[in-house]
Amino acid sequence: MTLQQARKESASPAAPGALADFLRAHRARITPEQAGVATYGAVRRVPGLRREELAQLAGVSVNYYTRLEQGEAMNPSPGVVTALARALQLDEDAAAYLHTIAGTTQPAASGMTEAEDSEADMSFTFDRLVEHMPGTAAITLSATNDVLSYNQLAYQLFFFHLDLAEQWNTHRLLFTDPYTRDLYRYWNEEASLAVASLRFHAASTPDDTAVQALVGELCVTSREFARLWAGHPVRRCTRGTKHLIHPEYGDLDLEYQVLHAPDGNGRRILIHTAAPETTTADALTLMRESAA
Repeated sequence: MTLQQARKESASPAAPGALADFLRAHRARITPEQAGVATYGAVRRVPGLRREELAQLAGVSVNYYTRLEQGEAMNPSPGVVTALARALQLDEDAAAYLHTIAGTTQPAASGMTEAEDSEADMSFTFDRLVEHMPGTAAITLSATNDVLSYNQLAYQLFFFHLDLAEQWNTHRLLFTDPYTRDLYRYWNEEASLAVASLRFHAASTPDDTAVQALVGELCVTSREFARLWAGHPVRRCTRGTKHLIHPEYGDLDLEYQVLHAPDGNGRRILIHTAAPETTTADALTLMRESAA
């Protein structure tokens, strides 16, 4: 894939081609057994479901569904998109993404939930919040995961091998920096989540040139990123666990959570903590003491 092709693909997440690619990719993932489709032992020449099988599950004509996959049908109704999401067995995030690229929903104006909106009461600037979290490894990120700020604990965990004069991007590091790759015990899982999260963000901001440039760059510089991006994974990553192999402190299991900026501009704080009375909690304590 060339840089021009990659940028063109990433620049139009709401275009018919994006909808067609998504439908094909997710149809191929569902087995007849998962969908409850009888095969009677017949040899199948395609992975996943056939077009006619998915069309039947969604309650649309085979001809119409075929035109959707070929990028020929325009403006499907919300009901059709909901039926397709159900037939494809999409989770909430992937279904929302499907509606977005089909043009049947509009992204929320602020991108905030009610819980996130309560952050507007903070009396100090969002980007400086990380300075007030000495017990956590906290990083402020842009909408495209550029590192805007970080505290000492986050630096010791993720960035101490990097040039302080450079602009860091966690997606770029994950796919192109050997140290960062080795830092994750389950790199394949972390990479899949990163691409799924970026794909979700790209759908809500189709005109964001920074997203287009990042996707285009990574599709060229990382075959693994290009392969994952082509698979159309979608997920809104807000919390979970990161499993690290730190060169000095060994295996660490960090619980993470994402806090969004109250102005809805895509900035967010990524917070890493450790469960009390664990080896990871002990390691974080040692890191804080060594930094002090």
